[in-house]
Amino acid sequence: MHTISDYQEYFLDYLSKNTIQKEPKNLYEPISYILNLGGKRLRPTLVLMTSEIFGGSYKKALDAALAIEVFHNFSLIHDDIMDDAPIRRGKETVHEKWDINTGILSGDAMLINAYQLFENYDGDTFKQLAKLFTKTAIEVCEGQQYDIDFETRDDVTIPEYLKMIEYKTAVLVAAAMQMGAIIADASETCKSAIYDFGRLLGLAFQLQDDYLDAFGDPETFGKQVGGDIIENKKTFLYLMAIEDGDSNVRKQLEGLFSLNPENPSEKIQTVKAIFEATGAREKTRLEIEKYTRKAFEVLDVLSISEDKKKVLQAFGEQLMNRSV
Repeated sequence: MHTISDYQEYFLDYLSKNTIQKEPKNLYEPISYILNLGGKRLRPTLVLMTSEIFGGSYKKALDAALAIEVFHNFSLIHDDIMDDAPIRRGKETVHEKWDINTGILSGDAMLINAYQLFENYDGDTFKQLAKLFTKTAIEVCEGQQYDIDFETRDDVTIPEYLKMIEYKTAVLVAAAMQMGAIIADASETCKSAIYDFGRLLGLAFQLQDDYLDAFGDPETFGKQVGGDIIENKKTFLYLMAIEDGDSNVRKQLEGLFSLNPENPSEKIQTVKAIFEATGAREKTRLEIEKYTRKAFEVLDVLSISEDKKKVLQAFGEQLMNRSV
């Protein structure tokens, strides 16, 4: 087994060697731009790591890892357009740097390119990877639609929200891990269990993202802190505050989430204070810990060495305590 840093380096080296540089420039430059903005490289790292955990080679998993990263960044380009987000990883979003039409078309090309990368696998491996990827891609789209729908609803429940983030975020983490297992030709039991581990870890990851959006350090978070509040998104923090707050708090919060002020800083500070006062901030931290713990319980099912289980557990703990 290699270290997480090793897998990240192997992936970044492969990414640099496989960046598409051809005409038309205005189609491919935005792709290169977003793929090289940085980021955690969580999903491709998981593909490589999981492949080796089940006895495969990370080298064989590189194309699947690249496909996952290309798809993920395609979804970010389109999400940023829908959210009218100005910043991604501390830099201009693609549609701000170029324009909306370029963002849409470059994103479309990335989705197609992600599928192309699976053509480098033969027979049953290709079939399993393509089938999993197709299922995951449509679930991500469904999750995004739920997210959009929730913006105009004032009756979103916590179970509905958890389903939305499962589809929008967690299933892609789960798929990344199962792809590694598929490439390593792991047993059906192991493929199913590692998917569940990734799904639960993905839920914890997105809840952590919600938390950091409100309470993260703008120097390390890489996105606009308070962005979800500005966009009136019903995150887990918001839903917990609505559930636990009294009628006055609910009325105040609902009123704030109907506003789009030109200078949102006061709105952000007021909402964050409500999250603190209602206990929503602390309950979100506990929920992150709950899903991380559930993910660790799945490790008991896996027929791998204790050392390898510790690698997966260390990775989960690192995600739970991240600041970016």
